[in-house]
Amino acid sequence: MTEKTMTVTVAYGTTKHSITLTAQDGHAALLKDLCEALTEATGVPIPSQKVIFKGKPLKEMEEPLSSFGIKQGCKLMMIGKRNTPEEEAGLKKLKDIEKSVEQTVKKLEKVDGELAGLKNGFLAKELQAEALNKLDHRVKVAAEQFMKILEEIDGMNLPESLSDWRMKKKGLVKTVQGFLAQCDKIEAGISDHLAKIQTKNLALAE
Repeated sequence: MTEKTMTVTVAYGTTKHSITLTAQDGHAALLKDLCEALTEATGVPIPSQKVIFKGKPLKEMEEPLSSFGIKQGCKLMMIGKRNTPEEEAGLKKLKDIEKSVEQTVKKLEKVDGELAGLKNGFLAKELQAEALNKLDHRVKVAAEQFMKILEEIDGMNLPESLSDWRMKKKGLVKTVQGFLAQCDKIEAGISDHLAKIQTKNLALAE
């Protein structure tokens, strides 16, 4: 593996930050990599950063630094403001909510997979009704969790300054609503399969 490092100096306010970036396997460091390193060094989030080189603001995040003429030892400047404690708290809460959405989705996917297995006859017929009832309970728990998440998002007050995150919040509501619809679909699938089993059992009993 070939590794090339490049160190640049970025002035932010009265402080100068020495930023070292590593290119791996021939992939040159991108502007995005520099901005991420600057967030760590200064606490200024990427959307608030304005990186300037030779009087020109750099915007194309996926472009390699070399395409802007930046090489070892170059000096750049960054302007931008750190988040206020209120903004940081809002961002943290939104990230926590995103994590809890991911965890609940994993549980839902597991139920969906197990239901598909039951439909394919991976379990003895006499055990299927009990298994389906358990799956039904798990879907209801996931749906409840999604409802709680929607309430949490609804109760969030993100500062006006976080316009990108306010959009993200809106998107998250749509995503969660989509998963709630999926819960309904899986529940309907469980009821449907349960009804089929019961009909078969009645037919056998007769």
